[in-house]
Amino acid sequence: MRPESLDFLKTLCNTPSPSGYEERAAEVYRSYTKDFSHTVRTDSHGNTTAILNPDAEMKIMLAGHMDEIGFQILHIDDKGYLYFRGIGGHDTMVPLGNRVWIHGKERVAGVIGRKPIHLLEGGEKDKRPELHDMWIDIGATSKEDAESVVGIGDCVTYQWEFEILRGDRAVARGFDNRVGSVVVAEALRLLAEEGGLDSGVGVYAVATVQEEIGLRGARTAAHAIGAQSGLAVDVDFAIDHPGVSATRYGALDIGKGPSITRGANINPIVFHLMKTGAEKAGIPVQIAAEPGGTGTDANAMQIAGSGMATGLCGVPLRYMHTPCELLSLTDVENCAKLMAEYCRQVTPSTDFTPRVVI
Repeated sequence: MRPESLDFLKTLCNTPSPSGYEERAAEVYRSYTKDFSHTVRTDSHGNTTAILNPDAEMKIMLAGHMDEIGFQILHIDDKGYLYFRGIGGHDTMVPLGNRVWIHGKERVAGVIGRKPIHLLEGGEKDKRPELHDMWIDIGATSKEDAESVVGIGDCVTYQWEFEILRGDRAVARGFDNRVGSVVVAEALRLLAEEGGLDSGVGVYAVATVQEEIGLRGARTAAHAIGAQSGLAVDVDFAIDHPGVSATRYGALDIGKGPSITRGANINPIVFHLMKTGAEKAGIPVQIAAEPGGTGTDANAMQIAGSGMATGLCGVPLRYMHTPCELLSLTDVENCAKLMAEYCRQVTPSTDFTPRVVI
């Protein structure tokens, strides 16, 4: 990955952006994409869109959500302990003992705690901890002390940041799905710098908001753009680690390329163009199967307005919705190349009507 792209990925992953609190990430996205886009805009929902050929009638929407899971401060008690709720889906085994940042009047450090194991009684040891059994300790001595630096509704993220492991493997908090925002931005950059996009085709690379709480940003962005076709990108479950079965979940390995999904959420013409484009460009891909809705931005895009011909590509990821999500940087690069190659194949006359394609 080129140094500038790696820096963008690192910066975006280290920027706090829980659902509903994406303003900081949007600023990073705008700053990076403005130099190779014809225009960049942010709507009232927070979706941030970098555009090539904004006057073209044929439109392609590329969507990668920039929100991450996190927490929100709910209550501050008299002793200064902070009680919280989850933003997005959490494995409640993960938060306990983790250091966090509270993003309030200033960035405040804290730790998530609960009653120690030595003091658990009865069946408490066998019970899965719940978020309401935990609190955040910032070292405050009173409610007034805590309220001098944090407030109700402040968002919270884990104190984990981007780090490269061995080879091309990297780990970060919230690869799901700031990496998707990076992929759509990089796809747009490749089109701007390397060419190949039909002048009659406009590409809208959208860093969407609030995916983790219901695909909300993609729904409004798709309605506003009115694209005939669109690709969503999200992280996908890597099945190359212990404890999961390919016969149950399908095979998907880190380092073997992005996934291309087939199923009801995917327009067959879009799938065909993605697959043949990857073959022509020599981009390694893996095929994923999903018989119904995918639970990604592609789901919202497909049924927005009168409908959109959608596709879905994924970056294989281990340890999803934890502070230490792991992926291959090469897969990230290839996913951006795949999206760019799809856009190059679309012309103003492309017919997305579903039909059998051999």
